[in-house]
Amino acid sequence: ACVPWQLPRPPIRACLFPSRAQEDGTAKFGDLGLIKRALALGRILFFRDEDMLAEATRRLRSREIFATIVFAHQLQVSIGQCTADLELVAKTGGEADARGQVIYLPLG
Repeated sequence: ACVPWQLPRPPIRACLFPSRAQEDGTAKFGDLGLIKRALALGRILFFRDEDMLAEATRRLRSREIFATIVFAHQLQVSIGQCTADLELVAKTGGEADARGQVIYLPLG
């Protein structure tokens, strides 16, 4: 017998509706534009770019509101580990977690 199977709905919409800048027409926005757009949509941003990490750190220090940045160093964290950790962030985070944080991968 077939049993209907559904994925649990992640609380962070970024993981429910993942998108890439190239796919949604924001590839030319630059870091600041992407942060503003993600904040407006209630999404988190995943980056491997240290410039974005510097911008997030600046915003933390100045207490500006910004979309949560998830950062993984390109040479130190595999794509598989990023995928597993991002899934964990999606399953354990809430709407408020999509704002004002810098999360470093790997988590464990």
